[in-house]
Amino acid sequence: MSNNEPLNKLVHDARAPLNRISMNAELIKLVIENDMPKDKALAALDKIISNCQQCSDSLEQISNLGVVE
Repeated sequence: MSNNEPLNKLVHDARAPLNRISMNAELIKLVIENDMPKDKALAALDKIISNCQQCSDSLEQISNLGVVE
């Protein structure tokens, strides 16, 4: 196991929700452009909010790597 492997995993864990946020934003864009039911956009927004929290949690873990307890 390399020294960077734990950090690489944390970065991956932060990047994954960002990808899901991007996909859900694209879905909302399609919903709006095609006059689809707004419940689809609201569901995608809920997913974006959840993924933002996941990303924030992952970034908190990364920032705590340098903290000595």
